[in-house]
Amino acid sequence: MLRPSTLRAASFLAVFAVSALVACSKKEEPAPAAAAAPAPAPAAAAPAAAKPEIAHAFKIGELSAVALSDGFLEFPNDLKIFGLGHTVEDVNALLTPAGLPTDPLHLDLHPLLVKTSDKVLLFDTGAAALFGPNTGHIQDALAAAGVDPQSVTDIFISHSHGDHVGGLVTAEGKLAFPNATIHLSNPEWKFMSGQSQLAPIVAAIKPKVDAFAPGAELIPGVVKAVEIKGHTPGHSGYKITSGSESLLYVGDAVHHYIISVQRPDWPMSFDSDQAVGAKSRAALLADSAASGQRIYAVHFPFPGIGHFEKQGDGFVWVAE
Repeated sequence: MLRPSTLRAASFLAVFAVSALVACSKKEEPAPAAAAAPAPAPAAAAPAAAKPEIAHAFKIGELSAVALSDGFLEFPNDLKIFGLGHTVEDVNALLTPAGLPTDPLHLDLHPLLVKTSDKVLLFDTGAAALFGPNTGHIQDALAAAGVDPQSVTDIFISHSHGDHVGGLVTAEGKLAFPNATIHLSNPEWKFMSGQSQLAPIVAAIKPKVDAFAPGAELIPGVVKAVEIKGHTPGHSGYKITSGSESLLYVGDAVHHYIISVQRPDWPMSFDSDQAVGAKSRAALLADSAASGQRIYAVHFPFPGIGHFEKQGDGFVWVAE
């Protein structure tokens, strides 16, 4: 911050002029002292830059919900993840009209928190330190939302990729949510248990795991698993309901809000079965657009709430 200089008032001599050779000699009145220049006003402080929102509150019917920013992921536009079998020009033809940079490709990452009358539900847990410093901020987001991790009663895992399960444990390998039951599908738990790189997480969470049959109702009237095939062997979405309103948490059925939505038939490398993943993605978009289903997309621009609309022969994402 700039500081104004300190000004000192100068001492002034009184000046007396004596009249020379006038009949009535008189002292002239002292000349008025020169006024000191006023000190400049302190410089106004520059307004602080607004911090990005990391906890976005909203409602699902009567339920309170919070989108929790865990950070973001970026990937080169090199046709190794998106646009398989196509050209960079094909990909850019989608990105440029949307005003997006063509490289790198940006994906946000935001797990979802939902509060019922007696439970605190968390959908996925973010990446922790598995993907570098741009992710792993879910605990900061929980603090911003005023939620104690120990108050989380249930965690619903869409699938076992690191950016969704990394936040299950702390840097010391302890449970990050020690009082929560961890729900994931039977085939996904089997798949996760066989991944050597996730062995420390698997060992830590095993006593807390409730593995369910695909499509099971998990909290009657509130949370129902929705099988969405192709991404991983037991990938699951979750339909969260309150009265006549609902929100579909789609996990990684769709990743990029332009590429995955406008070209759902394009294969992408993160899908374990690319053909089935593309088919599931297209069906999800068509069914959701037809019904007006409200969507929570964990990798779309934060906070990831909106719906799909039919536009011409394809679909578009309409954010709230």
